[in-house]
Amino acid sequence: MSIRLPSVDGGLRLHSPGTAPLALLTCGPAHSRTFFSAAHVVADPLFASAESGPVIDWESTLAFRHTLWRQGLGVAEAMDTAQRGMGLDWPGAAELIRRSTAEARSVGGRIVCGAGTDQLAPDTAHSLAAVTAAYEEQLAHVEACGAPAVLMASRALAAAARGPEDYLSVYGGLLRQSSRPVVLHWLGPMFDPALEGYWGHEDLDEATDVFLKIISEYPEKVDGIKVSLLNAGREVDIRRRLPAGVRCYTGDDYHYPELIAGDGELASDALLGIFDPIAPIAARAALALDQDDPAGFRELLDPTVALSRHLFAPPTRYYKTGVVLLAWLAGHQEHFAMVGGMHSARSLPHLATAYELADRLGLFPDPELAEARMRQLLALHGTAS
Repeated sequence: MSIRLPSVDGGLRLHSPGTAPLALLTCGPAHSRTFFSAAHVVADPLFASAESGPVIDWESTLAFRHTLWRQGLGVAEAMDTAQRGMGLDWPGAAELIRRSTAEARSVGGRIVCGAGTDQLAPDTAHSLAAVTAAYEEQLAHVEACGAPAVLMASRALAAAARGPEDYLSVYGGLLRQSSRPVVLHWLGPMFDPALEGYWGHEDLDEATDVFLKIISEYPEKVDGIKVSLLNAGREVDIRRRLPAGVRCYTGDDYHYPELIAGDGELASDALLGIFDPIAPIAARAALALDQDDPAGFRELLDPTVALSRHLFAPPTRYYKTGVVLLAWLAGHQEHFAMVGGMHSARSLPHLATAYELADRLGLFPDPELAEARMRQLLALHGTAS
């Protein structure tokens, strides 16, 4: 059997679905690296685009997190992959954090949670005091739920800051009052154009200096940094300049195998959106590192890069659409609908290629189900498969 998939040139191509899926691997967390998967949310399809705000299918959303924990991966909750600022509002994120941290405690799963400023009205000027108060509210909520916080990059701060001194002031105040070490997140403008010039500089060298200055002043308050710039050289440079004990969590969905493998002296841990769809492979790759098998690690993870680069292709911020598509095809949810209607953010040829690449990697536990669902999607768009 084969399925006809649409191509970007308007034609159709044949794909023969795989028949040898990867079995779900059940294992504990790796000890050689820390792996977090930024996890997506499952919308209630009847309310996915409702004006009253996002409605989450809590049962399916939390069940997927348990799937990640069973494979030894940590969960990075309420992050960009969960559609923060792109469909998921702060009340929804706060409830997601509360529920997920409780589930993590019930199974001993690793979890970190995003704290930002997205309760502030968009397209409105906010003072630094308001931005700081918003951060403080979310940081307090995450810590009250018992999880370490990821201080997410803030659109409101990017708009309000007059220069690097304002970033130093806001982040310094937050770090002084945090009750446990946090992860700092540098999210590049390819993920969110509103974050252009973050840390007070357009020039990346100058921005890096500000970022590292904050860390150097409060190293005991920083567990690590997540770098999402899709620039491996930049991450390696930052990694070498970090104070002892501060981790570098790669957020580079283009170069993660080489960054996690390391250069023989230093290596990155990982906090990645791509680990959501490729969790079965990421879990096996982590075990390879634990077994001191770097070649086996690369043999497992390198073939996933083509899928990741496809999902995170420009406009990169729409990568969540492909992630949720693959979750539906893999049977982790019963529909392909996203909060805010974001399931329509990618073209049909883009989604078809995501299916094909994931299928070649053996990522669908039931290939026949994945094929049937892909045929449903194609038929919905008037394409005979």
